[in-house]
Amino acid sequence: MFIAEFAKRLPYPIKQPLRYIYGFVPPSIRYGKVFWETYHFLQESQWWSREKLEEYQMQQLSNLLHHAYENVPYYRRVFDERGLKPEDIRDLSDMRRLPYLTKEIIQQNLSDLVGQNYPKEKLQYVTTGGTTGIPLGFYAEKGVFDDREWAFMLTQWNRVGFKMDERCVVLRGNIVSSNNGKFWKYGVISRNLILSSYHMTDQTLPKYVSKIRQFKPSFIQAYPSAISILARFMKENNIEPFPNIKALLCGSENLYSWQRQLLEQVFQCRVYSWYGHSERAVLAGECEKSTCYHIFPEYGFMELIANNGQPVSNEGEIGEVVATGFNNYVMPFIRFKTQDVGVYSTRRCNCGRNYPLMQRVEGRLQDYFVSFNGDLVPLTGGTDGLILEVSENVRKAQFCQDRRGHATLKLVKKDSYNEHDTVRIQDALRRRYGIDLSFEIEFVEDILLSPRGKFRFLIQKLPIEFSEA
Repeated sequence: MFIAEFAKRLPYPIKQPLRYIYGFVPPSIRYGKVFWETYHFLQESQWWSREKLEEYQMQQLSNLLHHAYENVPYYRRVFDERGLKPEDIRDLSDMRRLPYLTKEIIQQNLSDLVGQNYPKEKLQYVTTGGTTGIPLGFYAEKGVFDDREWAFMLTQWNRVGFKMDERCVVLRGNIVSSNNGKFWKYGVISRNLILSSYHMTDQTLPKYVSKIRQFKPSFIQAYPSAISILARFMKENNIEPFPNIKALLCGSENLYSWQRQLLEQVFQCRVYSWYGHSERAVLAGECEKSTCYHIFPEYGFMELIANNGQPVSNEGEIGEVVATGFNNYVMPFIRFKTQDVGVYSTRRCNCGRNYPLMQRVEGRLQDYFVSFNGDLVPLTGGTDGLILEVSENVRKAQFCQDRRGHATLKLVKKDSYNEHDTVRIQDALRRRYGIDLSFEIEFVEDILLSPRGKFRFLIQKLPIEFSEA
């Protein structure tokens, strides 16, 4: 999208009028060649047979590995140290002959991971939020990385009726000016209503409801934690749902079962969830027929690796997501350990797509407790899901752990909170986690969001490893 890139470099007084004009440019021009080629390809490929999809993956892997060996110093060393050539990777299982790529390796070898055949003016620097505990910076290709991503995102949202330029509310932590109580802005180009997740309080939430009702969106795109705050407020105050909403599009955080139940009850529409990350080596989302995560084979090659270092193979087995992305040749992510955990499925969905499936995304490794004996214990549903089962007198709750077997539960109380709530919460924690974990309750004035506006249910300060390095 050359026009958009050029506009970013203009002075603000010139840029703003151009943004309004650009919003009226037809999508066929606005989104550009890379987007449209990818989007049209996905309309066809999503219905391919399993054999054709695997053949496509092997061709993409071959192209990527040859490029990495010829142009990326780090990967040339990796191959040479193991006496391998790209042509030695003859099928998907051969990928296990290559080592994992970790965030620590990326930090230590950043310049050697960049393709030498790309000029500097083509490089786009991208940073992650550090949700898994390690912030990361990497490079991608300008005009390609984001355009391909939007083609994949639009394709999966199409499954629940979302169309290009659909009227949509975005509640995903976008930092907007809160001067004079303003917590929203209109996306001139996207034509979205963007709401800040930083300013959601009992005093401002009626305004959130009012702005959404006035805007009359067909969809709401949101962090699950942010839209759950709105849903709890609407439920507690008997506020009617928005009549135009067709579906909620939830991503960038794990969607817990209690959140899905709450959102469907309050908004009375489909809740659609997808899984991805800033590095963009893997993308998976639900479909119109089920809540299983359909892994895009056109996006990359994904493995689920058990804690013994072997690939999972049984229904319901848990593994760490290891991903090889096809959309970033500037800095290839090959067998990248994401520190995310998924639940494997051998099933095939009756939607007709022959994509591999995950039953669910279990969460980040940073969403696990460490027990007294060093075992990983899942948070299991998020703090609020547990607390709300036993007490409605808690405004916010968050776990923190910095030593094995012990964690602190921080609570923001409502005025109606009393000692009986404390007893019920402690009993619930014992029932759920047994003797492997002990908890101390600490009352606090507030719990802050992450820099990107996400709510973290567990602040894990211990080092976490799932599978063998």
